[in-house]
Amino acid sequence: MKYDVCALYRFVSLTDLPKLQKEIKDFAMPFGTSGTLLLAPEGINGTIAAPEGQLEPVISFLEEKLGVHQGELKYSWASENPFTRFKVRLKKEIVTLRQPEADPTKKVGIYVEPEEWNDLIAQDDIILIDTRNTYETRVGIFDGAIDPQTETFTEFADYVEENLDPARVKKVAMYCTGGIRCEKASSYMLAKGFEEVYHLKGGILKYLETIPAETSKWKGECFVFDKRVAVGHGLEEGAHKLCFGCRMPLNPEDLKSNAYEPGVSCPHCITSLTPDRVRMLRHRQKQLAG
Repeated sequence: MKYDVCALYRFVSLTDLPKLQKEIKDFAMPFGTSGTLLLAPEGINGTIAAPEGQLEPVISFLEEKLGVHQGELKYSWASENPFTRFKVRLKKEIVTLRQPEADPTKKVGIYVEPEEWNDLIAQDDIILIDTRNTYETRVGIFDGAIDPQTETFTEFADYVEENLDPARVKKVAMYCTGGIRCEKASSYMLAKGFEEVYHLKGGILKYLETIPAETSKWKGECFVFDKRVAVGHGLEEGAHKLCFGCRMPLNPEDLKSNAYEPGVSCPHCITSLTPDRVRMLRHRQKQLAG
């Protein structure tokens, strides 16, 4: 069975979140929905899936309640259910930056369509920044982009403070998986005095869906937060797998390593796993294998 997948977000002021949480869960569950939606006073964010043909009524309900088509929606598919269950969680922010001056409902950077992105990042005076975390950037990155080496998105503000001076840096272009982190990051940078801040509309996923591989500036695959692990051009399922021991994405070379044991270890965690942890993971893997 194939599954339809939709990554979505919208920055919009919301109230009475517990009521909205219950309404969404009650409506979506009968359609076999899985995945996670986050609700916060600033909007909605998440990725959900359902058996082929069953997802559209759920999206229509979210449009009725939240106007999600005014935000970003990106459709793809999976060969098996990419999530184990369905959750609707209440949060303080739909993407956590912990910088009150970053308010995408009031001000964001300049959206750049995927078709215009290559020309923008080819400009000599553009600073291109990947706003994702290190476990994501190691799977793929735009040619020439700066990797801030952040472990969480909340560290992005520290990176800007320590490395970018608005008096010297005039033009910044940013990107992320689906566009949401860039909206928050661009709002933050504008509040800090940066003059021209651009971000890729729809993120890497929209770029890979839109731009042919032969003209693409993307190198590698794009990490996604479900069982597919990564996708490539055309949003086809990629070759990466996830290490259960440390949750790091593994490329084909990692999978050939003697340190890789399915469900247990990989080259990134083999030296840090305790014997008790290894025994527990092997026992779990044996149970999963039947």
